[in-house]
Amino acid sequence: MKPTQRLHDLGQRLWLDNITRELIENGALKRYISEFSITGLTSNPTIFGQAIRNGDAYDAAIRQNAREGQSGEGLFLELALDDLRQAADLFRPVYDATEGVDGWVSLEVSPLLANDTTASVNEAARLHALAQRPNLFIKIPGTPDGMAAIEESIFAGVPINVTLLFSREQYIAAAEAYMRGIDRRILAGLDPKVASVASLFVSRWDKAVIDKVPAALRNRLGLAVAQRTYRAYCKLLTEPRWKRLAHSGARPQRLLWASTGAKDPKASDTLYVEALAAPDTINTMPEQTLRAYAEHGVLRGAMTSDGGDADAMLGRFTQAGIDIEALALQLQRDGAQAFVKSWQELLARIADKTTSLARCGAGGGST
Repeated sequence: MKPTQRLHDLGQRLWLDNITRELIENGALKRYISEFSITGLTSNPTIFGQAIRNGDAYDAAIRQNAREGQSGEGLFLELALDDLRQAADLFRPVYDATEGVDGWVSLEVSPLLANDTTASVNEAARLHALAQRPNLFIKIPGTPDGMAAIEESIFAGVPINVTLLFSREQYIAAAEAYMRGIDRRILAGLDPKVASVASLFVSRWDKAVIDKVPAALRNRLGLAVAQRTYRAYCKLLTEPRWKRLAHSGARPQRLLWASTGAKDPKASDTLYVEALAAPDTINTMPEQTLRAYAEHGVLRGAMTSDGGDADAMLGRFTQAGIDIEALALQLQRDGAQAFVKSWQELLARIADKTTSLARCGAGGGST
């Protein structure tokens, strides 16, 4: 039995943190589903931008959409939605078999709308409707400004992937926003089954402190934060408030581990996958990490719901001069800024590609 299947049997769902047209057209995604127990995927502008820059898989579609008057963000969404619809269709059997619990793909709302709640809510609803696939999450950052948009989107019945969470406190805020939205749906007589995941970024913690802590603490901060967050997640599901929502038919907002590829070349390439094995969670991982775990990963047991040694470990980081709370806020701010930068770079690459293809066509080049 493959290590990926063992994780699946443990109760953790494995998603791919990648989507490109080539991945779909060459059958790789389909193979990952059948061979590596992949049951969903996430995407982001950086991935799309790299694919557009480094290959020609999107050239024909860019040329055609440009001829039809599409440009900039509109052109990108056409490309992204085409890919995500195909991926959603590949995962549709899982979605149907699990009655909507699993089998999801994700699309990000423009990060340029992050400070505009109304615009974010409207865009989330528009994109979900435009996709015409029930198993599409819309990604909204779990920043302080994003919480109102998350609550309103859940109330509107739009499935949300809350992204850019870095701490227990940020996760709890996202969970509260989700539950408020569900509460309001119940009071309004609406179906409380609106899917959501809360994405906690892990390895970026360790990258941020790699040169600031003793060797004994290397690559241990992200996992300690994850353990503490998992404890809060498990505790929330036992509390009266959640039980009341569940009794009304609501489903848990599942905790998703993001940023699980090892960024330290000295670390094991399966470090975060092995350490984050936990029932009723999701691990979305890069292709390289997925293949590595499928080849030589080891299931060392599940995370404990009591947080293990997380508190003691975080105490050691505090003693080493790391302000955990301040760093969580900084990582989220940096992440939000990186999203904006990636988005702008993506649109620039699409514009450059559109121009180069037009010149090539005008000059009688290849089509």
